[in-house]
Amino acid sequence: MTTKNERTVIVTGAAQGIGYAIAEEFHNNGDFVAIFDLNEEAAKSAAEKLGNANGYEVNVADEESVKSAVEKVIAERGTVDVLINNAGVQFISPVEEFPDEKWDLVVDVILKGTFLTTKHVLPAMQKQKKGRVITISSGHGRRPDAYKSAYVAAKYGQIGFTNVVAMENAKYGITANSILPGPTRTSLIEKQLPKLAEKDGTTVEEALNHHIIGNQWLKRLLEPSEIAATALFLASDGAAAITGEALGVTGGE
Repeated sequence: MTTKNERTVIVTGAAQGIGYAIAEEFHNNGDFVAIFDLNEEAAKSAAEKLGNANGYEVNVADEESVKSAVEKVIAERGTVDVLINNAGVQFISPVEEFPDEKWDLVVDVILKGTFLTTKHVLPAMQKQKKGRVITISSGHGRRPDAYKSAYVAAKYGQIGFTNVVAMENAKYGITANSILPGPTRTSLIEKQLPKLAEKDGTTVEEALNHHIIGNQWLKRLLEPSEIAATALFLASDGAAAITGEALGVTGGE
């Protein structure tokens, strides 16, 4: 898929779930992966498991933390070729009950985190006249869902931000695209279901059908590897003309 061996790839929130699957996919492609995660122990453990990778403790919502980590990667590797903005968090609540601090947390991690990591990676990509910025948004970046106002707002925002990055950086040979995963088999989904069932007064199975896969055509949870394969394609030379796009990997909806 690519003509350059062992690119340097940063994946945020990569110690588990979709992020880890993406890190594994790029590692298996022959790339070096920098795993950014708030949990340093988990990041280093994930990197050790992969092999050709390093783990870094990074709070993507804190500029100094992001700046320091990116500088370390560039000092160690020389540049950054691919950035995957994946870090995320969720909180479930009706709008009228949504706590301010939880709103700030969700928006800061997802939207501000995407801004900060992109901001500090772009100069290296601009210098080499090539790069890939891939943002893991969500199917909820184009379709709302009850009780997820902060998450939906942040995911919509990621797409708009990424498109601006694509427009501003096309002259440097940098592409920027969003992936919109549908319901994917991760701990985030598993933790949501009991809370959604409680809010609705239903069973977990009913909550799964109503909130997660009810409108999906395939009627199944997607696998993290399916999202990872799409990220690898968008980072390849074969996707050089694809920029400013929001690609749904949803199973149909």
